[in-house]
This record gives sequence, structure tokens and C-alpha cells, in this order.
Amino acid sequence: MEALNGTADLGQVSFLLVGIPGLEAFHAWIGVPLCFMYVLTVLGNGAVLFVIRTEPALHRPMFLFLSMLATNDLILSTSTLPKALSIMWAGSREIGFGACLVQMYFIHTFSIVESAILLAMAFDRYVAICNPLRYATILSNPVVAKMGLVATARGVLMVIPCPILIKRLPYCFHRVIEHTYCEHMAVVKLACADTFINRTYGICVALVVVVVDLGLIATSYAMILRAVFRLSSRDARAKALGTCAAHTCTILVSYVPALFTFLTHRIGRNVPPYIHILLATLYLLLPPMVNPLVYGVKTQQIRQRVLGLFSQGGKVLVEH
Repeated sequence: MEALNGTADLGQVSFLLVGIPGLEAFHAWIGVPLCFMYVLTVLGNGAVLFVIRTEPALHRPMFLFLSMLATNDLILSTSTLPKALSIMWAGSREIGFGACLVQMYFIHTFSIVESAILLAMAFDRYVAICNPLRYATILSNPVVAKMGLVATARGVLMVIPCPILIKRLPYCFHRVIEHTYCEHMAVVKLACADTFINRTYGICVALVVVVVDLGLIATSYAMILRAVFRLSSRDARAKALGTCAAHTCTILVSYVPALFTFLTHRIGRNVPPYIHILLATLYLLLPPMVNPLVYGVKTQQIRQRVLGLFSQGGKVLVEH
């Protein structure tokens, strides 16, 4: 087989994204709920960003972290779904080598950034409940901005080696990616060379992010629960736990599909490939869609502001 390597050759290489293998006949129908999820994602996160930006009372750490999460979710879902829908509805399966690497970089970078934002939000809840008198001092707006920059920088730096290492690999005639998007290991598997370094680095990054972030989130919630159950009033305990409800739901929606996807890839040898791909696709689309709904329902300030916008819009329509 003739192998292609080097910048000049790789610039002419293109891959074929299959979509969901085994369900090609149903792509047009599968695209409908996926498109609906994307529309909800854009509308929901756009509404959250608009409300937080236009309401000065919401320019506080908790809501600034929420605006970071909404922005990250919009980037993450937009990096994935438009190409997936073009595969399912237009049969546009081809993607250039450079475009594939860019998509892969964005998906993995902002997945890591999302994990860091969730960790920062857990720290926010810890300070609010365990050190309420020092909350404004510890989590000032400049500190929150720096935490957002650190979260972004960590994702950017951790993923940079992936496309660099991939560009050094030779690629043969097999260029079919059985996926809806360019995922790191799916691209690495196409190389006709030893990919031990690529595979090791990818697994190490995933383990470090999951173990460190989940470990710190679990630690913060253990300290929160200890502080909450020391409160003498039952109402105070319920109120304190209530402030964590939305963040807890977001963590479950974000990490449970990710862990389930990871485990089915490693343990579920008998699971059909289309199940793997569906789970991997939903893992990137479900949290961005659900997060604004969770915070819209659980956070009184956002709920009231959004309802106010709809009621004002309804009055304008009636008057006209």
C-alpha cells in the first residue's frame, strides 16, 4: 500500500464519515431529533446568555460560570452537529484532513473546558455554603474571569499534541471513519503505522481530566454535605442543598453519558457499533441541550427573567 505523509500530501487527503454504521437507511429520520436537539441547544443557551448579559443583578460568579458553560456548549454542539446533519440529510460524507483535525481539536478541547467549568462551579457552591462571609472576597469577578481563562488554557494545551502527533502518521488507502464526527481514536486507527504514542497520550489525557475533575468535584460536595448537615435548621439545610440542585443535575447529565460511552468502548465488546456511535453523539449533544433547561427550571432569577421576556413578547404581539 502507498502511504501518504508530509504536509503537502496530507493536504490532499480526505476522509469519509459514515455517520451511524448499520443505520444508514434511517439517517434521514435520525437527523430530525438531532436537529431538534440542536435548535433547543441554540435557543436555550442563547436565552441564558441574553438574560445574564442584560440583567445587571445576575453579574455574579454563579451566573458568570453559567454563561461560560452556555458559550462552551454552543461551540461544542456547533462543532459536531452541522456536519453530522450534512451526512444524514445531504450525503456529504467527505471531510478534508485539515477540517477533520480542526473538528477533532474543537470537540476534545471544549469537552475538557466543560469539565473544568463544572469543577469551577462546584468550587463556587463550596465557597457559597462553607465560607459564605468570604464569598465576595474569594470569588470576585476578576477571579472568576481568571478561572475561565485557566479552564480554556488547560483544554487548549492538553489537546494541542493530538493533531501534531496525528499529522506525523502515514495514512494508507483506508480512510473511512465509522462515526458522525472526527474523533481522536477513530482518526488514529486509520494510520498504517505504530500508534502507541497517540493512543497512550489520548488515554492519559482522558484519565487525568476525569479522575482529577471528578475527584475534586466529589471532594467539594463531601465538604458541602458535611457543612449542610451541621446546620440546625431543617429549612436551612433544604435551602443550602437546593442551591446545588441545578449543578448536580448538570454534572450527572455531563459525566454519566461520558462514563457510559467510555465503558462500552472498553468493556462492551458485544455492543453493536451503532450503539457506540449513538452514545458518543448524544454525549456531545445531550448536555448542551439539557443544561439551560435545568438552570432555567432550578434557578429562580433566570426562570423569572425568561418568563418575563415571553410575557412582554406576547403583549407586543397582542398590541399589534
